[in-house]
Amino acid sequence: MKYSKLLAALLFTMSLGACISVAPGPAGPQGATGDTGATGYTGATGSTGSTGATGYTGATGSTGATGYTGATGSTGATGYTGATGDTGATGTTGARGTTGGTTVIVPAR
Repeated sequence: MKYSKLLAALLFTMSLGACISVAPGPAGPQGATGDTGATGYTGATGSTGSTGATGYTGATGSTGATGYTGATGSTGATGYTGATGDTGATGTTGARGTTGGTTVIVPAR
């Protein structure tokens, strides 16, 4: 109930205010311009950025191919066997000694 009475009083006041109108008077002088506000502080300098990441190491090169082994040389030809020498001539039989004569025996010293 309290609110309904306040609401009724408000509506009544506003409706009366709309009925009474007075011609506006001359405009008043313009007010003074306000002072300019103080300049704000400059913000702090940002931190230095982080160092960039280190680059990757390049890939290791492939090992070269192994060279081929040279061909084995051929074995030399086997030499021929020399010719067999001729058999020497058979010597002659010595002359037969003579039988007889004197035999001397010398004693040992």
